[in-house]
Amino acid sequence: MSVLHERITSFNKDRLPEIVKLKYKTMAQNVFVFFRGTCHLFYEDLSAAKELPPSPLTWICGDLHLENFGSFKGDDRQEYFDLNDFDEALLAPAAWEVVRMVTSIFVAFESQGLKNEEIIKMARLFLNTYASVLKNGKALIVDSRTAAGVVDDFLNKVKGRKQKELLKRLAVSKNGKFKELLLDNRHLAIDEKLKGELIAHISDLVKKHSFSDENFKVIDGVFRIAGTGSLGVKRYLFLLKNLDIKNKYLFLDMKQALSSSLTPYIKTDQPEWDSEAARVIAIQKRTQNVSPALLNTTSFKNETYVLKQMQPIADKINFELLKDHYLEIDKVITDMAMLTASAQLRSSGRQGSAVADDLIAYGEDSKWGDVILKYAQQYAGVVNKDYAAFVSGFNKGLYQ
Repeated sequence: MSVLHERITSFNKDRLPEIVKLKYKTMAQNVFVFFRGTCHLFYEDLSAAKELPPSPLTWICGDLHLENFGSFKGDDRQEYFDLNDFDEALLAPAAWEVVRMVTSIFVAFESQGLKNEEIIKMARLFLNTYASVLKNGKALIVDSRTAAGVVDDFLNKVKGRKQKELLKRLAVSKNGKFKELLLDNRHLAIDEKLKGELIAHISDLVKKHSFSDENFKVIDGVFRIAGTGSLGVKRYLFLLKNLDIKNKYLFLDMKQALSSSLTPYIKTDQPEWDSEAARVIAIQKRTQNVSPALLNTTSFKNETYVLKQMQPIADKINFELLKDHYLEIDKVITDMAMLTASAQLRSSGRQGSAVADDLIAYGEDSKWGDVILKYAQQYAGVVNKDYAAFVSGFNKGLYQ
């Protein structure tokens, strides 16, 4: 067995075996999916690197890449485009977040055949915009009122989606009423005993939580398969029916929260969170301008979960769509850089993170950009090499 095989299987050994098999199959699809599914490899290697200069401590999402920006409706009912995955979030050097994002630019667009000079141009645009926003010291937002270009098109597209479309896609209609969730390759049946316990748990939770003062009943639940890096954790989807308003339903996503994959490699002291789920949503709430509706935590069978509403407009931007809008890629990269810097400014001075003045000074002295660019481009080569070795091992049955 190779060292790479040991590193990957060791990280995934405590996750659900059958879903981990699916994770490996998904990772074999292309190098960018492999990169998304091996966040732990990236930070293990980064922690041993000597190239990166010191940077201020900030709250980071931990797994920043091109597809971890997306749309959602906030608890103020307004649509936003922002960072949207915080499973790995913790307190870390600001450069760690930036170098993973820039590496994703190289990995993703190299795999699409873009010329090296164009990719470098995009990477520099991200770095320069990120530094400029930090230097100005003001957190900014992207919503349906301020978006432009591809992001505006993206928000307008998802904004037009209705709950009825989500119902038709995820639930089964009988006599004009939705009574159960559809079972397919992304939604699996749950053992009946466990399903009963889960529904009872969510029913109790709904009674204690305010859902706009509306009366909901849990109708059905399934095991949900979604994402890449998180495949193998326990994740459920529930269908709730409003008992007061005809034909009104609600979807709830319940995802197990495990420790961040950065934890073994970060030397910075972290707060003592009540749970891993509490860590995830606390950092999400302090870095996003507005958080998604119904974001909460729950505990089931001594395991903690992040609970949130599944929305028809919630979607991640697909980087493969960007290559078809080549002339507008710069605007998307600019928005992503602005949001990255804004998240760090917004959460500055919280439980050990650098104050805004330190982040402003970091933005003013942006010589570190060349170092990050060089490391990201070099590490993209490591990702491609690891991916080739992974696919070879996968095809030989080593990950079965």
